[in-house]
Amino acid sequence: MPCLDRSRALPLVVFGLLGATAVSGADWPQWRGPTLDGSSLEAGLPTTWSPTTGVAWRLPLPGLAASSPIVSGDLVFLTGSQDPERDGALWLGAVDRTSGQFVWRQELGQGDTYKRKHTMASPSPVTDGQTVWALTGTGVLAAFSTDGRPGWRRNLQEDYGRFGILWGYAASPLLHDGDLFVPVLHGFETDEPSYVLRIDGAIGKTLWRVERPTAAQRESPDAYTTPTLWRRDGARPELVVVGGDVVTGHDLATGEELWRVGGLNPEQSGAQRLVASPLVHGETLFAFGKRGPALALRAAAEGPPQVAWSVRDSTDVPTPVASEGRLYTVTDRGVVWCHDVTTGDVVWGPERLPDAPYSASPIVADGLIYATSEGGVTTVFRAGDRFEVLARNDLEEYTLASPAVSDGQIFLRTREALWALTSSP
Repeated sequence: MPCLDRSRALPLVVFGLLGATAVSGADWPQWRGPTLDGSSLEAGLPTTWSPTTGVAWRLPLPGLAASSPIVSGDLVFLTGSQDPERDGALWLGAVDRTSGQFVWRQELGQGDTYKRKHTMASPSPVTDGQTVWALTGTGVLAAFSTDGRPGWRRNLQEDYGRFGILWGYAASPLLHDGDLFVPVLHGFETDEPSYVLRIDGAIGKTLWRVERPTAAQRESPDAYTTPTLWRRDGARPELVVVGGDVVTGHDLATGEELWRVGGLNPEQSGAQRLVASPLVHGETLFAFGKRGPALALRAAAEGPPQVAWSVRDSTDVPTPVASEGRLYTVTDRGVVWCHDVTTGDVVWGPERLPDAPYSASPIVADGLIYATSEGGVTTVFRAGDRFEVLARNDLEEYTLASPAVSDGQIFLRTREALWALTSSP
């Protein structure tokens, strides 16, 4: 598909301007980062900024999007919307992290639209440093080289039927061993079954498609969650999918469902759609119902994993983060909890952050938690056994996207712009 060339479009593709780079330890190659849990090993990240201080650059963007930026080498990738009010174009672009300017931008397709507070540019892209893949809420899944050359392209709705999710598809693909794992968990607007795909990242071929049945009713089959990986037996990772009132584990090679645990909708509500994604910390897998319960699962000697502990009150939209044996939950209403990962005991909380609501998922780095509100305010507080706020940083722009961290910088996407935040003078 040709590049965008409209009066509101950004610069056209410049082929070969930047070569492909391998993913390094400082990269943030997919939503929730290199370890799939919102954590970073980096130290010395910025803790204070404003619209005029601590900013390396600010790149204006057209249209609202909830997808998070990802980073590989000298490039920041993000998807976006051209004009959701007019079924406009969806795009994938690469930004030079030094200059803060677009290197290339490619169209992903037409048909963008608003779904409540987000658009069809909610899934975040993924990269291995040589190829970048993008998925849209309209079902387009496409591969590009990191210097902008188009690869394969397909449309999941054309292949497998219309997405039947009430508020629009928003799950990000999971990249593992060169392949993409894509869940389509729906039911409110369709009687077709939910399913999970493994797609060959090199050629776009479906390697397996498994249906994922659920007894959930009305809106509760719908999920906006991104899968994760869990080494339940200490050696072989399994794909973990949350939605439709349950959490399931799947064989990576075949997609076969290996186990299933319920309990995410104990009252059998018909409005229990799930947004927060599963999280792994050490030997514990966390799954989150709509504002609760939160389940901590651990492997059993035989059979499916068991619920080690649960708490009634939990998150809705933001996925929690864990660090050094502590689980930190920031709810959409700005309530913060710290639980002991082993026992589930409350270490502190509830505490309240200002500036609610929150949709972005928090990140943790160097003993600090970064939580960004929809109003563009990032509160920085300490990870540990005492709640201590260090800074409140207001960019004064609406945001739904989670931050990305790479090589001393924080990349934050708002409605109006992509920001590169830095501690450097």
